[in-house]
Amino acid sequence: MSGPKETEPAAELTYTISELATEFGITARAIRFYEDRNLLQPGRNGINRVYARRDRGRLKLILRGKRVGFSLADIGEMLDLYDPNDEGREQLRLTLGKSRERLAILHQQRRDIDEVIAELENNCRQISDQLEARTNT
Repeated sequence: MSGPKETEPAAELTYTISELATEFGITARAIRFYEDRNLLQPGRNGINRVYARRDRGRLKLILRGKRVGFSLADIGEMLDLYDPNDEGREQLRLTLGKSRERLAILHQQRRDIDEVIAELENNCRQISDQLEARTNT
């Protein structure tokens, strides 16, 4: 792997699709999928995709959002709100709201899972007791 390329201006690094795929442990197909959903907009150098640092940053946020359970629509909405003129405040507000909603859902799922586990453990004890009673008679 050759690593990011220095292009004009000197501060602008670019990446190939295979470099990003390797870095983030995903497939090039996954990156193209995010492009199809307009979450990434790489430049082109002939037929080759050229990803800027902004694209790399967006991909990192996409993958983080997916990991915590956000839909691609939610991720896109959050990414599209970025505005350097307000220092990203609106984006941060929306992300905080969606994160709190996701947390509430996950906490409820945890409670539901704990209830099901307790019920299954109780069922297993009862069944085990019944089997033991039938074996000893």
